[in-house]
Amino acid sequence: MSDMTNNAHGTAIVVDGTGLFFCGPSGCGKSGLAFDCLAEATLRGLPNALVADDQVLLARQNERIVARRPDAIRGLMELRYSGIVAVNSVEEAELHFAILPVNADGNMRLPPENERLSLTPEIDLPVIRVPFWSRFPLALIFAQIATMQAKRS
Repeated sequence: MSDMTNNAHGTAIVVDGTGLFFCGPSGCGKSGLAFDCLAEATLRGLPNALVADDQVLLARQNERIVARRPDAIRGLMELRYSGIVAVNSVEEAELHFAILPVNADGNMRLPPENERLSLTPEIDLPVIRVPFWSRFPLALIFAQIATMQAKRS
């Protein structure tokens, strides 16, 4: 890890080698959406794990963005109205995308092209917007990743 570690508010998970950082204001559905993605990955037989929920330690390692967990919250997720649950976890993982849970507000039908989110002055990630009510959020995220990659080719 670099000397610059930043504590960010959000939830970090890894699914089949892809690191996802769910971010947004308190109460917007970050943990619930991340939990749904972990459950969907398990149902699909994909390897998956929580890195950290609520507090995520971010650092740049050369060209990689790495998320780590504080030991005190290892393997724990707080799901609003359900309480704290234990899930499979890893100590750290590389992050690839910032996931923004969104409500249908009627103002934006399509997200901005090539949108990026600055998590710290040194760290930014490409953004994927996901409705918090999505029935298969992981499928939607992976479809958007495939679309981004196809546009680069």
